[in-house]
Amino acid sequence: MKRRKNKMKSVIKLLSLLFLFGFFNGYSQDFNKEELSYSEFLGYVKKYHPLVKQANLEVSTAQAALMAARGGFDPKIEVDYNKKEFKGTEYYSLLNSSFKIPTWYGVEIKAGFDDTDGQYYNPQNRTPNAGLTSLGISVALGQGLFINQRMADVREGKLQLKLSDAERKLRAIEVLYKASEAYFEWRKSYNEAELYKNYLGFASTRFKGVKKLIELGDSPAIDSIEAKITVRNRELNVENGNLKLAKAKLYLSNYLWIENVPVELEDNVKPEQNLLQTLEKTLKTDGMLVNVENFESHPKIQALETKLSMLEVNRQLKANLLLPKVNVGYNYISEPAYFDSFNADDYKFNIDFSIPIFLRKERGNLKIAKIKIENLKFDINQQRLELKNKIKAQQTEITSLKRQKEVIDNLVKDYVAMLNSEEKLFSFGESSIFLINSRENNLVSAKLSQIGIENQFYISNAELYKILANPD
Repeated sequence: MKRRKNKMKSVIKLLSLLFLFGFFNGYSQDFNKEELSYSEFLGYVKKYHPLVKQANLEVSTAQAALMAARGGFDPKIEVDYNKKEFKGTEYYSLLNSSFKIPTWYGVEIKAGFDDTDGQYYNPQNRTPNAGLTSLGISVALGQGLFINQRMADVREGKLQLKLSDAERKLRAIEVLYKASEAYFEWRKSYNEAELYKNYLGFASTRFKGVKKLIELGDSPAIDSIEAKITVRNRELNVENGNLKLAKAKLYLSNYLWIENVPVELEDNVKPEQNLLQTLEKTLKTDGMLVNVENFESHPKIQALETKLSMLEVNRQLKANLLLPKVNVGYNYISEPAYFDSFNADDYKFNIDFSIPIFLRKERGNLKIAKIKIENLKFDINQQRLELKNKIKAQQTEITSLKRQKEVIDNLVKDYVAMLNSEEKLFSFGESSIFLINSRENNLVSAKLSQIGIENQFYISNAELYKILANPD
């Protein structure tokens, strides 16, 4: 029996280990591929990064606030019961209960039941033995008829939901932009490291060839020192390139999550090499797709327009306070047994009226609300202009970088041709290691500039993506 239990425990442990291994291995498999494309990387960031999820909580908070505001229109039951009894004498027993239904405008429907008993109570509270029922309506004819605090809270709650969605986009786009910068830096560091490795291999091969030529007497001994210096410089470049790549990869890992598990890239994973052809499609920054005249759907403008609408609700509420307070209520009252027969003479009626004489507080608050609206309108117009100019400036930069890319590509081709020509001359004994190294250094510098200009082009597109602020 004990053996069976031990076997069962062993099997359970084994299955648990296999499950855990498969669980975490499943997470890592997505990042063990040979290439992690930029669009795929952005997809992971959008779906799993904690800061993007945190931005989504803005909408959830606004939804909860809207629910709370709508609670101001929930029906309400109220019960007030007081009783006093002393030395066998019931002084009073007072029951006041009601059921209220607030409506959207300043109208409230109310049903109630009152019951009074005892020897000492206010005569106006006297009710029949069976109690007294009532059904009535209360109407705000001045302040609160077309807008009141409850209505304003619900309207602002709906606007806050729209505002939160715009702010969510702005916060998410900031994370995606920084993640893009990390990806481009990783790609740049990877290409530089690969460049240094390749030219270290060329320098090492050339050094071996020079040594053989020296042994054969076809080259002076000084050439070996020249070739060896180049090898050592390339080794230093490779080491620095690897260090830079390692740091860039760790920085990139800050944005790689699956569910709530952070993920690190394996050493064999490479960045997308075809990024130049896919970038604008991924970021939707193609000049044909960008409308610099229409910003109605831009999150920043939407946020400002929504704030303007919220200020307008506040202005309406302040303007409503200029009206007098006039509350009128009518309640039909009856004993429960006679409630089915209507008698218009049985009722309760009330009217409340009040108004400040000078209304200085109300007029001052209304003026402040109007000034805030005008101030925000100026801000919206300025933001529209700035967005338009920012987009145009960024598109100009992208166009310029495309031209620079063409120039540097042709420059690299020329340097390659120069290096190949110099190597042919060297094979005929008409050149030197010094000239070859000089040509090669110029080529390496040009290729580094080529990588740098490509990276600037990627970052410039990411900046345009950030300005357009459309993360979805």
